Amino acid sequence: MKTLLLLLASVAPLAAQAQHSPYAGDQRRAIKSLSEDQVRELLEGRGMGQARAAELNGYPGPMHVLEHADAMSLSADQRQATQSLMARHRERARQLGRAVVEAERRLDEAFARRTVDAAALSALTAEVGRAQARLREEHLRTHLEQTALLDERQVRRYNELRGYAGQGAGAGGHRPHGAHR
Repeated sequence: MKTLLLLLASVAPLAAQAQHSPYAGDQRRAIKSLSEDQVRELLEGRGMGQARAAELNGYPGPMHVLEHADAMSLSADQRQATQSLMARHRERARQLGRAVVEAERRLDEAFARRTVDAAALSALTAEVGRAQARLREEHLRTHLEQTALLDERQVRRYNELRGYAGQGAGAGGHRPHGAHR
């Protein structure tokens, strides 16, 4: 018993030292609030889950529609329209992603320079929020535009192919205003 107590007493200080913040190491990031992967994905125009509300409620996205074009029986016109939508979207998402990265960089720099005050903080976080909102809107709008290019059968098939059928994905029943029937 005495040996066990001595062992526990010697391990306790080590356990206390090992309780680092989950942020330990992040202080070396170029932009503290974004990982290198997040910066890369933003600059590449990647989705990063931004359109999950649309995707999981039965509004297909163009990247995955193109992946499943044959299984969804896309017409040549639908395929071309989807490719054009994807190209336009990717360019807009890259531009908006750059805006998010730059807004985060300005916020980080204000803290790094120790020049941030309440007014600057309000302006900088509002800028970050606006940039993030524009980016998310772009991703969600693209799903709306894509869904309008498809018929109900294709939307249902998309949801099946993506594994959403029967799981509340809104497959087929809900059509946005102006969508093809």
